[in-house]
Amino acid sequence: MSTQLAEPESKRITWSRRHLLGLEDLNRAEIETILDLAEDFSDESQRRRKKRGDLKGKVVVNLFFEPSTRTRTSFGLAAKRLGADTIDFTTSGSSISKGETFIDTAKNIEALGIDVVVVRHSVPGAPHLLAQHLHAAIINAGDGAHEHPTQGLLDMFTIRSLKGRIEGLTVGLVGDIAHSRVARSNIHGLLKLGARVIVCGPPTLVPQTIGRLGVEVAHRLDDILPVCDVVNVLRIQFERQRSGLFPSIQEYFRLFGMTSERMSRAKPDLLLLAPGPINRGVELTPEVADGPHSAILQQVTNGLAVRMAILYLLCGQPSGE
Repeated sequence: MSTQLAEPESKRITWSRRHLLGLEDLNRAEIETILDLAEDFSDESQRRRKKRGDLKGKVVVNLFFEPSTRTRTSFGLAAKRLGADTIDFTTSGSSISKGETFIDTAKNIEALGIDVVVVRHSVPGAPHLLAQHLHAAIINAGDGAHEHPTQGLLDMFTIRSLKGRIEGLTVGLVGDIAHSRVARSNIHGLLKLGARVIVCGPPTLVPQTIGRLGVEVAHRLDDILPVCDVVNVLRIQFERQRSGLFPSIQEYFRLFGMTSERMSRAKPDLLLLAPGPINRGVELTPEVADGPHSAILQQVTNGLAVRMAILYLLCGQPSGE
């Protein structure tokens, strides 16, 4: 990892971290470094889709123990756009089904000669554990309900691109806060960049201790919507919940669903985000998801530039921590 690569257009990059495990550990300058570099890659992608050679000879492994469409595809395309070779690993048909441990599986893959492991796992802290046992750079692509740093970064990149800033904005995170790794990464990142963050959802889906992170807490969407510049609609994660956390989907939608009628009471320039996959008719209506306030598909596009920036920083900078 000591090879010095030709940098994208703008400025000399200062980066010393070996892994990207979460946004809780990053400072404001490091987050802005990623966003600035992603902007370079985004601008370049608008002009041309020519493959770069920055990571030629590098190998990036997608090590996913949970289902994924956007994140896995985005990382794979980002690695290829930078010239790296990629390997996709899934648990079905692997030696894990024969009793091999998570660490042994990762070590055997590393023995093939790899540079980066992009890992998603249902257990919080799994990427941190890998970082202690592997020499390769580790990128957290989601660990249980803990963090999803690249999603948080692409959400912030989208806000900054469309609003021109993050400092001073009021951002509402609405929905299943308790089970959302996206919420936690957004909270850590947005607060460090100077945003006001309000989390909103049923009391059963908002942890009582969440205010310790520095956010405001609300349980009525209609109370906070008029003051929000951005609303990030979080998916109800039925697969992580126990039953009985709210009376019914219909009741949840009535109180927290983003509808055209509700949007009419928001700021005229409200920016609507959703990390996906979206549940139409549960968190938001189709006309809102596809409407003029929505940047949901732009988030997906921006995810490619953000993940290119992260791969570039981890593969192209001298070894740090």
